Amino acid sequence: MTGPVPNAPPPADRPRLVTAFLAGVASLLAVELLVAGALLVPPANTVAGTARPAPPPPAPAAAVSPAPPATGAPAEPAPPEPEPEPEPEPAPAAAESGQRPGTLRLPGGGTATLVRKEVVGPNAVLPVPENLGEATWWGAGLGAPSGASVFAGHVNWRGRVGPFAELWHAEVGARVTVVDADGKAWTYRISQVLTLHKDELPNRAGELFAQSGPHRIVLVTCGGRWLGGNTGYADNRVVIAEPA
Repeated sequence: MTGPVPNAPPPADRPRLVTAFLAGVASLLAVELLVAGALLVPPANTVAGTARPAPPPPAPAAAVSPAPPATGAPAEPAPPEPEPEPEPEPAPAAAESGQRPGTLRLPGGGTATLVRKEVVGPNAVLPVPENLGEATWWGAGLGAPSGASVFAGHVNWRGRVGPFAELWHAEVGARVTVVDADGKAWTYRISQVLTLHKDELPNRAGELFAQSGPHRIVLVTCGGRWLGGNTGYADNRVVIAEPA
């Protein structure tokens, strides 16, 4: 289901957008941990640094008896064998033309810089950058064997429309490209497009954002009718894409 890109909120209500987003989308996106227990344990590949035991010390070299002195003329030493050339390291996949590392590109060409975030506070709120050009990244890493990589961004801010507004025009089959910090491109194909009322999102959290099941990316933003107050927009747009 697609819908029109929501208009910017009235000027008097714009300062409330962050509060509405964090209390609505962000808290519902991150979800109270009691609602989605699957979010309690992030996948292992999202932990920066994992302790490993130190390697065992090398075994002592065996004692070798000296060879008896040679008699007669010494033999000509054999020429040393050339050392094999080291195999070149595989180059990362080429990124989409013009796409910078650490960014996400939507089907319509909109690009957002990814910022790693963790849920905070007793209600497990997932902070979302106020900068329209940035999007929160939570959960599984790119190319993970399982779990959801969740990307959340504002639909608009201070009268400007953000790249995540494109989610309101997203279609099944379109591609989303994520380029990691090393410049490697990961391509995903949209498989589901959902419009959920804010009150419905917590009940779907375990299904949508769990760190189990096949790997996928989940993109989320606000939209629909502007209600104002602490509610903000009435709906959330959720786009799910699977590795292409």
